Amino acid sequence: MTLGKPGHLAGKSLCLATAVPCLLDYMFTEEKFGQAEKTELDAHFENLLARADSTKNWTERILRQTEVLLQPNPSARVEEFLYEKLDRKVPSRVTNGELLAQYMAEAASELGPSTPYGKTLMKVSEAEKRLGAAERDFIHTASLSFLTPLRNFLEGDWKTISKERRLLQNRRLDLDACKARLKKAKAAEAKATCEGDTVPDFQETRPRNYILSASASAAEQELRVAQTEFDRQAEVTRLLLEGISSTHVNHLRCLHEFVKSQTTYYAQCYRHMLDLQKQLGSSQGTIFPGTFVGTTEPASPPLSSTSPTTTAATMPVVPTGAGLIPPEEAALCLEEVAPPASGTRKARVLYDYEAADSSELALLADELITVYSLPGMDPDWLIGERGNKKGKVPVTYLELLS
Repeated sequence: MTLGKPGHLAGKSLCLATAVPCLLDYMFTEEKFGQAEKTELDAHFENLLARADSTKNWTERILRQTEVLLQPNPSARVEEFLYEKLDRKVPSRVTNGELLAQYMAEAASELGPSTPYGKTLMKVSEAEKRLGAAERDFIHTASLSFLTPLRNFLEGDWKTISKERRLLQNRRLDLDACKARLKKAKAAEAKATCEGDTVPDFQETRPRNYILSASASAAEQELRVAQTEFDRQAEVTRLLLEGISSTHVNHLRCLHEFVKSQTTYYAQCYRHMLDLQKQLGSSQGTIFPGTFVGTTEPASPPLSSTSPTTTAATMPVVPTGAGLIPPEEAALCLEEVAPPASGTRKARVLYDYEAADSSELALLADELITVYSLPGMDPDWLIGERGNKKGKVPVTYLELLS
């Protein structure tokens, strides 16, 4: 690309003003093939650029996956995205738990709310409704405290950083172009000087040397201006890139808020299901009088070995006026307890269990023991016997055999 002959400074400026895109492409091409000098950034600056790019990439991934976690339905995510872009309020959407609660309530109403099945459907429906409400609160809290800051970084800070980086790239190309022009002007001036020494025609060489010298001086002035603009833009970009550390601190705080909201959500779910389990357990003796109620399939291990919360099998308890036996009294009179004449049965141990005190019986997986219930016992526990040893065992660790 010809920018103009030496001496035609006005024409060269006009060409630069009208052919900037072509000049940038030309400089990129020359740098790629090693035909032009490229201004290199220092190692610290390059590290800041790499750190910023990594932060942006991982923030996008975490944002997308968190959106999938909070809203697995891709159509619903697209709908919410469109509402946000149109700056309109996202309509309230029924959660899956609330929809299940609605179906269960309608089924109980049609099948008979006074029947055992209908009553249980109503109880489970209320629990699912509470679970759906807890899920809605969790989604709302997580969106505000975690997703919104991530989006603000990508749509605000990162766009500013990208804009300044593009300006810095243009300033670098301008600087490289000025260096290349100065280099060519110096080479032309040196060549003219050599020719003037060999051909002493002062009438021809003196005006020509004057023009070449003026061209070199103009190129030096353009280089100084380009260097100043490049240094200023590099400093602005550096300050923005160093602000990524503050972004990490902000995202760390938001991550703690997300974990806190998730912990609260799961704690609410656990509490609601524990209340539902107690309600269903209290009605099992009425629904199935005189029988064991349980599952023959292995259940998942409880959350804690000392306080099991999930019942795999239960035995009906005969209510007495004495109430529950305190742990101290149970430990003292346990050896005096005799198994009832009827109501004992065999059970297979599903998981290892370490006894918390002397009133409990340690268990090993896959062993067979004899179990029975006593009046006033907690329905989540049974008395287990193995040989001459006996003690309380959690029903969640057992599979009752027929």
